[in-house]
Amino acid sequence: MTDKELSTILQSLRSLPAETEVVEFKEAKNSYDFEKLGKYFSALSNEANLKSKQYAWLAFGVENKQHKIVGSHYRTSRKDLDNLKGEIADKTTNRITFIEIHELTTAEGRVVLFQIPAAPKGIPIAFEGHYYGRDGEALSPLNLEEIERIRVQASTEDWSSAIISEASLEDLDEPAIVVARTNFKNKFPDKAGEVDTWDTLTFLNKAKLTIKGKITRTTIILLGKEEAEHFISPADAKIRWLLKDSKGNDKDYLIIGCPLLLAVDKIYSKIRNSKYRYLKEGTLFPEETDQYEPFTIREAINNCIAHQDYSLGGRINVVELEDQLVFTNVGSFIPGDIHKVVQDNAPEEHYRNRYLATAMFNLKMVDTAGGGIRKMFNFQRQRFFPMPDYDLSGNKVKVTITGKVLDIDYARLLARNSELTLEEIIILDKVQKKHPLTREEESHLKARKLVEGRRPNYFLSKKMSQITGQKAGYSKNRAFDTAYYLDLIVKAITEHNDLSRKDIDALILGKLPDWMDAKQRKTKISNLIADLSRKKRIENKGNDAKPKWVLIKRPESSN
Repeated sequence: MTDKELSTILQSLRSLPAETEVVEFKEAKNSYDFEKLGKYFSALSNEANLKSKQYAWLAFGVENKQHKIVGSHYRTSRKDLDNLKGEIADKTTNRITFIEIHELTTAEGRVVLFQIPAAPKGIPIAFEGHYYGRDGEALSPLNLEEIERIRVQASTEDWSSAIISEASLEDLDEPAIVVARTNFKNKFPDKAGEVDTWDTLTFLNKAKLTIKGKITRTTIILLGKEEAEHFISPADAKIRWLLKDSKGNDKDYLIIGCPLLLAVDKIYSKIRNSKYRYLKEGTLFPEETDQYEPFTIREAINNCIAHQDYSLGGRINVVELEDQLVFTNVGSFIPGDIHKVVQDNAPEEHYRNRYLATAMFNLKMVDTAGGGIRKMFNFQRQRFFPMPDYDLSGNKVKVTITGKVLDIDYARLLARNSELTLEEIIILDKVQKKHPLTREEESHLKARKLVEGRRPNYFLSKKMSQITGQKAGYSKNRAFDTAYYLDLIVKAITEHNDLSRKDIDALILGKLPDWMDAKQRKTKISNLIADLSRKKRIENKGNDAKPKWVLIKRPESSN
């Protein structure tokens, strides 16, 4: 959002006569208790659901009586604010977190606006296992009646099953119906002969696209003519494909609407599934392979269609980069944890669009028997490519499929270790991408002796490096003993009489492990110098701006 838009929102919130169940003001001039913040997140999210709002607001830097701006210094670093999204997600149901955290600088001071998504239909949001709500302006436990009122939404509300009484068979696309019949027969070959005897309405009923001959939103989404989209407004049943160059500039685009049954193939045909050529090492890799497994592309698009929250009015996006495909759909990820989905390899207990998902299953678009996402991970494994990346923040699902080898060490590890489980490969994939690991993941990899190092900078263990032929890389990641670096500095000062900080940097930097970034290397060297100074082995004969480190001469012992 622009500052102008945020200013308008803030003015609107401040004009309220009092705090409401979906708006909360806090001064938070310097800091704010994390546990209390999490409780307010749960409460405001649940109340937004119960009040049929898309989101709620929590404002820091505004007092709650007169709504005057007092300014807040809460987490002034943008990185710290963004980290808060993950910190909250770690403790909430289904890892629901902020849609966005906005900062607005006003004449009276800085205001932080937390945009909190409404709890998904059927799923009350807990923080650390407890459900919270609002009793007027007060924070309180969510009562049982409210919890059940949210939970019952899962069984009583299915946007995709709603009947559109004004629509008729004339609003459906005939070529899409032909494809639907073919797919249905492929899915249920034992009924193929029987299907040919059904009229259109009988087929649609049997395929769970219509209800007793009535057109549903699902019918329009999958089989409706483009001009029939108004029946499901304000939902925007469209898929946008966008091609970007290496600099992020738009090169081409295509927007396709109903019928989405046919849109999948049209989008698929636009994606340049180029051949990827491996750097061959003996016979380890084939000479070339497709960047993307066709199943993976179709599964990702169809999942977006099946799980999109159409009530939010967003579009499905497929962004094609040089070596990545990015798929996004709006709406929270109902299962909550992608790794649990892969590990369980079973049908989901809850679907946002149950009727739509069933119809897509019958038309061979998705596999409600479970396993589609796990197949995507396994196809990446077979290519020795990185695992799919799932970003579930901001009340949307973003899936990134990489079509190349990111880390040759990691690829060799997969190629030579068939005994690794898919779950272990997913965790190791996080290591190669420098993503943070949970305590349980760290413990598992260390127990299996797959990685070494300290969080968050893990690297392949000695055993794994030997297997992959990366012994030199392992040694470069392993730090020398501290005594080695200290001795090196002392010897250099002995040889040259004195050293500047620039001299010491040049001496040590190249010998530090590869996993350290520039800041960590500088800090390490500062600590080494401080260690020698504290032990009275060296002293600064210059000044802080231009240090000149010399040895401290020890008094000679007398006989």
